[in-house]
Amino acid sequence: MSIVEVERLSKQYPSFTLKEVSFTLEEGRIAGFIGRNGAGKTTTIKSMLNLVHPSDGTVRYFGLPIAENEAAIKQRIGYSTGTVNYYPKKRLKDLAAVTKTFYPNWDEAAWREYLQLFALDENKAPAELSEGMKVKCNLAMALSHRAEVLILDEPTSGLDPFSRDELLELFLMLKERGVAILFSTHITSDLEKCADDIIYIRDGAIVHAADTENFRQKLGEEGETLEETMLRLERSVRHA
Repeated sequence: MSIVEVERLSKQYPSFTLKEVSFTLEEGRIAGFIGRNGAGKTTTIKSMLNLVHPSDGTVRYFGLPIAENEAAIKQRIGYSTGTVNYYPKKRLKDLAAVTKTFYPNWDEAAWREYLQLFALDENKAPAELSEGMKVKCNLAMALSHRAEVLILDEPTSGLDPFSRDELLELFLMLKERGVAILFSTHITSDLEKCADDIIYIRDGAIVHAADTENFRQKLGEEGETLEETMLRLERSVRHA
């Protein structure tokens, strides 16, 4: 079941154009969003969240366009750019106390569950946490208002391999709970471990969006990893 629909999303800047980007996110599936720096991943994500206003196109969550239903939709989705950058000296318990005032569906039991699951000490401040723990804190905040969709921009960037593996295990657990996850990444080996679908963007346009097996069959060559496929495709364009 499609719970996020991106249709012909476009955004024009003086030096870059997002060109009719379309794809869907399915309930209980993990989608990896890949492409070079400057390909349009962050612009797409910000447009999906109405943080920038697209020139054209529609984004629907749960069948509702975000342009007319932003407040209601954002009660049901979570967004993270990775680490917690706000109020670095405030304790996690104080940050949670403020955050919950914005979400009528805040689940205190879930917050406690994620604190324990991620081994987070609520009496510590973000400035005292490792980069991996900051990412987990941000995710715990998002998940504690029962987010049904997670949109994550480079959530594993800068993390050590052990912390990345822990996050990927979390994604697989959330998938089992029916959460839809879109995460952009340059670390394509992470996608080998958990992605059900791949969305590949280049120069502001979607090259291919499909389930991982279909993606491999259409764009990959025998024995290639996803990283090798992407590098070959990017080189072929550069040398064309």
